[in-house]
Amino acid sequence: MTSVPVAREDILALRSYKAGAQVDDTIRLNANEAPQSHWLDGEHSALNRYPEVHPLTLRKRMAELFDVPTNNLLVTRGSSEAIDVLIRAWCRAYRDSLITTPPTFEMYRVYADIQGVERIDVPLDADQDFALDADAVIDSCTDSTKLIFICSPNNPTGTLVPEDDILKIIEARQQKSLVIVDEAYIEFAARNSMADLVQEYDNLVILRTLSKAHALAGARCGAAIACEEVVDVMSKVLPPYSFPTPVIDNVMNALAGDRLNKSAEAVAGIIAERDRIQATLPSISCITNFWPSQSNFLLVRFQDLAGIQDHLFEHRILIRDFGSYPGLDNCARITIGTADENNALLDALNTYGDPRSG
Repeated sequence: MTSVPVAREDILALRSYKAGAQVDDTIRLNANEAPQSHWLDGEHSALNRYPEVHPLTLRKRMAELFDVPTNNLLVTRGSSEAIDVLIRAWCRAYRDSLITTPPTFEMYRVYADIQGVERIDVPLDADQDFALDADAVIDSCTDSTKLIFICSPNNPTGTLVPEDDILKIIEARQQKSLVIVDEAYIEFAARNSMADLVQEYDNLVILRTLSKAHALAGARCGAAIACEEVVDVMSKVLPPYSFPTPVIDNVMNALAGDRLNKSAEAVAGIIAERDRIQATLPSISCITNFWPSQSNFLLVRFQDLAGIQDHLFEHRILIRDFGSYPGLDNCARITIGTADENNALLDALNTYGDPRSG
């Protein structure tokens, strides 16, 4: 594989597990499966049989959804699994490095630490609405830097990284580093996915998920979109039969018929609620700052986060504490809920400090 030389040589040479052939309308005596299901007819899918080695039917459907060729997409158990696979396939323990831009999604750090990979942090600029400095990212790379993670829209700040900045990094690191753009929240942003660019840049990887806009967090279904060579390397690291049959069935049903229209309507509703809440926040006295969001959540700074959390818990409302993160003191991430849930949140925030509340 000459177009992606940064992959681990031992992974390139890895002999993948060879599963038993799966052919419809045959007597399958080659996979040590139970010959019959123990469930009543029609009660469940035929769970006595292994699912597809890799979910090819689901892969084709998700490629259609994200408008990319099937060979450029790999189905993963959530986009988080794709992060783990990329780090294991491209980074040698205690020898290679990767770049993250905190504050950002914590799993980049977790998987890097598990693999023993050096993490080079290039912090976002809080004074500029958590803007990414593309030149600082490029200058921070070393000869051992194999991966660069960019979350856009970023979690937990909700900020969108300009496409020109991402392309600058991609072009500067061609044949040196993979640039992974995590688009878990792109459906809520005022920009389309960059997935069509994987045909042009072989060091670009796009991560997508069905957890957010498609309301399928419980299904744990995501995708990595990249050139075929990168997809092939990632496939070597994924275990066979990783997607359970009921999950495949449920996801295929969720992506059928008019359900995509319902997802689009739901996304539009969340965006409208996000904008409504953003317009209200400046009038709430316990809030000292918040940041414009291109996602389904808001990052908010409070005068007293601990007190706010206790107050909200009395109203049976939970928000995500990010106060321990560098530069995010007294900050919390608030996911956009239904209109009723959001109204309950705003009412509770407006009564904070009122001795008659709670």
